[in-house]
Amino acid sequence: MVENGDGRTPEVSAAGARPEPRQAWGALPWLVRSAVVWSACLVVVVVGLYLLGKVAVLLAPLAIALAVTLFLTALLDPVRSGLRRLRVPAALAALLTLLLLLGILVGVGVLAWNLTAAQFGELSEELGEGLQRSRDFVTTTLPISDTQLDRLIQQVRAGFGGSFDPVGGARTAAEVAGSTLLALVLLFFLLKDGRTMWRWVLRRLTGPNREVTAEAGRAGWHTLGAYSRGTMIIAAIDAIGIGLALVVLRVPLALPLALITFLGGFVPIIGATVAGTVAVLVALAAKGPATALLVLAAVIAVQQIEGNLLEPLVMKRQVQLHPAVILVVVTAGTLIAGIAGAFVSVPIAAVTYRVVDTVQRHRDRKATEPTTEPPPAAPA
Repeated sequence: MVENGDGRTPEVSAAGARPEPRQAWGALPWLVRSAVVWSACLVVVVVGLYLLGKVAVLLAPLAIALAVTLFLTALLDPVRSGLRRLRVPAALAALLTLLLLLGILVGVGVLAWNLTAAQFGELSEELGEGLQRSRDFVTTTLPISDTQLDRLIQQVRAGFGGSFDPVGGARTAAEVAGSTLLALVLLFFLLKDGRTMWRWVLRRLTGPNREVTAEAGRAGWHTLGAYSRGTMIIAAIDAIGIGLALVVLRVPLALPLALITFLGGFVPIIGATVAGTVAVLVALAAKGPATALLVLAAVIAVQQIEGNLLEPLVMKRQVQLHPAVILVVVTAGTLIAGIAGAFVSVPIAAVTYRVVDTVQRHRDRKATEPTTEPPPAAPA
């Protein structure tokens, strides 16, 4: 620091003064400022999603049990409501609804097992033969050798889970059993006291938060109920349509294939594609390429009718998601929690979208409403 002759320090000129942080930020071009802000927001969102994913992986059995419970509650709520209108007590109505669900599941499971158990071994053989014919077609048509195809298949298998671990399998079975028991207990309590619980939550909110929460909750619950009932109806129609096509074309194992189609209908796009592929492979092995092509045409026709006519009619627009969003959501759910994650990922995404959309619409409506100010007080 240089001093004057009289020992005083010279003042820094205004031109050489260090600018304030706010002035420096304002001096940056708007494009740079926007890039910095959006990058910071993206980092926060990515970190939040990563932490949420870690928590979801750690609590996957509990999360799956809760999702399945909500799905079944929305599906069975009309039955419980009908019993309540007949003046059946809440606990008894919930118990009867739960017993009805268990009776249907056990009855359908026993019937399907008795009708198809003896055919699943034959189904495996036919599917293996169909895969071998497809393999021969690939190696003779495309410039790929058997060794390269085997290496590719091994890489795909390794990517989907690798070898079987007995300890891991036992742990998974225990988690499935515990999650099933937890889901049944929670299902009873939600059927019995679900509305009371929701009113308790609303009473803890005040002001506009209560109104928007109630509206978003109603929209989400209506969406989940429509999705659960619509998915079951569409899956049943797909199974009946493809099963009838297999019977008409005299493809063996039509009943097991129809059952696979019904279960695959609960996983949008991917489930129907896998079920249709299995049906085509069995037709290829049993009846040859011509019948396989006819089965493929029938599968495509049923899926087109479903996507363009049945789904808009049954699901309505309130639960529709873009196919790209469905693929991403189903893939993420499969990576997080396997098959169970694939089943519950789409309803979770549909309800989340509906809730967020309802909240946004509510805020937009409140923002556009004219504010009524009280009239000024009369002068004394």
